[in-house]
Amino acid sequence: MKETDALQQISTACGGLDFSVGTDILKTPVAIGAKTACNRLLLQPMEGCDGTADGKPDALTLRRYRRFAESGAGVIWLEATAVDPSGRANPRQLLLNRGNADAFKALVADIRARFFRVSGTQPVLLLQATHSGRHSKPLGSPAPVIAYENPHWKPLPKGYHTITDDELKALEERYGTVAALAVECGFDGIDVKCCHGYLNSELLSARTRPGAYGGSLENRSRFFFNSIRAAKAAAPSDFIFTSRMNIYDGFPYPGGFGVNAQDGLTPDLAEPMQLIDVLHNQLHLPLLNVTLGNPYENPHVNRPYRAGSYTPSETPPEGVARILTCTGQVQKAFPQLKVALSGVSYLQELAPRYAAAAITAGYAALAGFGRMAFAYPGFAADLLAAGQIDRAQCCITCGKCSELMRMGSTAGCVVRDSAVYLPIYNKARQNLNQT
Repeated sequence: MKETDALQQISTACGGLDFSVGTDILKTPVAIGAKTACNRLLLQPMEGCDGTADGKPDALTLRRYRRFAESGAGVIWLEATAVDPSGRANPRQLLLNRGNADAFKALVADIRARFFRVSGTQPVLLLQATHSGRHSKPLGSPAPVIAYENPHWKPLPKGYHTITDDELKALEERYGTVAALAVECGFDGIDVKCCHGYLNSELLSARTRPGAYGGSLENRSRFFFNSIRAAKAAAPSDFIFTSRMNIYDGFPYPGGFGVNAQDGLTPDLAEPMQLIDVLHNQLHLPLLNVTLGNPYENPHVNRPYRAGSYTPSETPPEGVARILTCTGQVQKAFPQLKVALSGVSYLQELAPRYAAAAITAGYAALAGFGRMAFAYPGFAADLLAAGQIDRAQCCITCGKCSELMRMGSTAGCVVRDSAVYLPIYNKARQNLNQT
């Protein structure tokens, strides 16, 4: 399908978008709490799985964020960083603790210096704090820490652990510890990650879990809210608190969150809206990064693609339209909340036009670019300078960056950054075939 046809399909599904507005709105500043982003371009937290064994940024990590800093995107959202060793998704996932905080401090200083040289200002720099839950592989082999038994997930390997209420209560405090360290390191804010089936996200659908963290919506959101409260208690009032949050899982009730109880395929945002009301009006989060689906179970919902491990039952523009429609419902219900839009990379060089039209129409306040930043880290600089980006450098949504992650390797763009990542990809494939 041509991208122009895709734009029309998305526009029709959403009741009309004006793609003639141009991209200038993406260049405008936006206030986020006490900070101001110099433009509305946001680099999503894309994990590279390339830290050191003890959780510090390594050579490829530094390379990636130096390139991001030089792009000039107004918000740089640092990738998933574990709050506890048991919650690392791979042996090279970033892990912030007292012992390695100086390495993060140096990374932040480097990003800020490079960004300033390019733009004369500073980015809004956020840290994503996470526990990987059932996707934990701290030593390279699956070591799932689950919230409850969910029949819609792939079978669990032997040795999985169902986290107890006492363990959850203790883990909440880890978000406070990491928030305090994030302040010391020079970040502007922290994201309590609650998406894509990781621990915080899985708890939101834990309707069958007994005890204080399961059953009712109040209980299912207890860990999420308490983790944010712990973070807020450990940081100054001008620090940004936010979340990348799943508002729709896309698999059947009762094991899915934000889904219609009858079919599990239709979004039902009643419960997500209740949580967002608390996040914004009681916990005073100024920013929410909205996402849908699950990269392990239904990646076409999470990030519509041209090629993948299966053929979805819908066209990619239908997936993009779902993301936009659901995100727009949140933004229009909470107009003072800054909402970030996901899923824009599928549209390649037309993504800026799409993002600008969505922001102009009130569907979001910022445009988040994930896979595009892996493939084309300089896209923001090109867009800010010329109002457009180069198709020849765009992400082709082939999924190989995610494939690298699933193979237990470091993640990056095999197609556009082939000098670095094609040998890594070939080696990972060879290792997989030998096992």
